[in-house]
Amino acid sequence: MKKTLSFLLIFCFTISFGQNKIDKSKKELTAKEGVKNTSRPNSNCSSSKSSSEIGNSFFGEIAVEIFMYATYGVFKYGFIGDYSNENHLQSSLTKYPFYNEKSGNYKGVESDSVKNSLMRFDFENSFIYSSNDLFGNHLKAKIRPFQYFYLQSDFHQLYEFDKIENTNSRLSLFHFNLSYDRIRFEKFNLGWTLGASYVGNEVKKAGFSYGLNAEYFIGNHISFMASGKWSKINMQPVNAFELQSKFHRKTYFFLLGFEHLKIATPSYNFISLGGGIYF
Repeated sequence: MKKTLSFLLIFCFTISFGQNKIDKSKKELTAKEGVKNTSRPNSNCSSSKSSSEIGNSFFGEIAVEIFMYATYGVFKYGFIGDYSNENHLQSSLTKYPFYNEKSGNYKGVESDSVKNSLMRFDFENSFIYSSNDLFGNHLKAKIRPFQYFYLQSDFHQLYEFDKIENTNSRLSLFHFNLSYDRIRFEKFNLGWTLGASYVGNEVKKAGFSYGLNAEYFIGNHISFMASGKWSKINMQPVNAFELQSKFHRKTYFFLLGFEHLKIATPSYNFISLGGGIYF
């Protein structure tokens, strides 16, 4: 009896461990949404509501105006910044990090008189590894037309092999974002991203994406980067988080990091190893 029970426990554990995460993510992202409740409101409630709306229209207009001014203030000073009073927003884009042995992505106005190129391309590729049965690749490209904003695209290609079922699965995840660095110090930058996420293969669905990112340049040609992107597709989370350490050498760099993806219910954790180039 004990041997049978032990065998069943080991078998159940093996099956649960061997379940294909990618197929589960695909299945949940393509599942149909629940039917919404379309019941009609009571007519008496509608009439009383309309009369109350007439009485409160004046206060409603005032509330709307206050909300609009508050929203504008938060957007301008919180997300964009005050260019007339915040000197760091005037920092120019560098040719590449540590080009002068001290500056990161931005060079302070008072740093030196060398005028840098207004446009820069950042290209990065890394191998991401979770186990011998689950790994992939992460390709990232940034187009920086000037210091004010940049465009970023991410492409994750995941592979998973199920030894029990003798099958393999693929999942393609894309992010397309407009990015803006709200803080542009010489050794630290912090910003936000807005855009879209897209899952290919059998899913072929897209969703709105937003995120945050930061990078700190500590010296000795070393920097640390952290970023997070949140999104939903078919009411399911599609999130991506990164932690990276980079060693910069002139116009290229090497990276070592950690990535966490949450695609519907399954979560994926990877070690990342790769490099990139600035041009």
